[in-house]
Amino acid sequence: MTPRQFVRLAIALAAIACPAASRAFAQPIERAMWVSVVDQSGAPVTGLSTRDFVVREDNVAREVLRVVPAEEPMQIAVLVDTSQAIRNDVANIRTALPPFIAALTRPNEAGRRNEVALIGFGDRPTILTDYTSDTAALDKGLGRIFATPGSGPYLLDAIDEVLTGFKKREAARPVIVAIAMEGRELSYRHYDQVLPRLKDADVPLYALMIGTPSSDMSDEGRSRQIVLDRGTAESGGRRDQLLTSMALEGRLKQLADQLTHQYRVVYARPQSLIPPEKITVSATRSDLVARGTPAKDVSAQKKP
Repeated sequence: MTPRQFVRLAIALAAIACPAASRAFAQPIERAMWVSVVDQSGAPVTGLSTRDFVVREDNVAREVLRVVPAEEPMQIAVLVDTSQAIRNDVANIRTALPPFIAALTRPNEAGRRNEVALIGFGDRPTILTDYTSDTAALDKGLGRIFATPGSGPYLLDAIDEVLTGFKKREAARPVIVAIAMEGRELSYRHYDQVLPRLKDADVPLYALMIGTPSSDMSDEGRSRQIVLDRGTAESGGRRDQLLTSMALEGRLKQLADQLTHQYRVVYARPQSLIPPEKITVSATRSDLVARGTPAKDVSAQKKP
């Protein structure tokens, strides 16, 4: 008998022995997801309702209770490649980021502002501007984006350190956006360390990769590709492949539109001592694509 089967058997026996416990377990609880919905052109779709979403936990459909626009502020870590590889692309990166940051830090309809941090990962992960809504402070961080001579990229190390920072800050709606050149990877962390942390933290990873996909078959290179492929898909994010950095501005504008037009989808989950291993969301309409990330249980976060 597996540990999961043993726990389920114990719960069933307890319910038989104690009807009150059975009633407690039968009462569902509410959980939520942050969900982006886009059409075939990648534009966000608004005005959707409960009938437009399907939420599944371990392939079991759950009842969708409410769908509202997401108004809670995001904490967005923008990771920027500052290795020697970007030396010919610095100008395009600096041009693309200001409109993206301006769109993210603009007050939403509830008057709330998102916080953005800029972090370089050439040579080693370095905070260029800490989390803030102050565009002047972020502009200063943009001015610190340059190619570090003789350096290489440490993308996975940067993701891992950002996840640690989110945990310390108790970030309620964290997001990672990574902008990197295709090529080698020098991180000390490997995919089997980063992926579980990304999943446990409920953080969507969006990766905008510049250049043709890397053929680096080193352990570090393979780990990077696995995180970029699985980490983006499994977290509710996305990987975009850009042939040139000149396409970055348009793609970042599209991403800002998607992030600032998300939904909070609330659904019912049966009481259980065993959390689901996989949570997915999809759109009922075939012409729409939904991507979602579980929202943090704020009440559980505040427990000692």
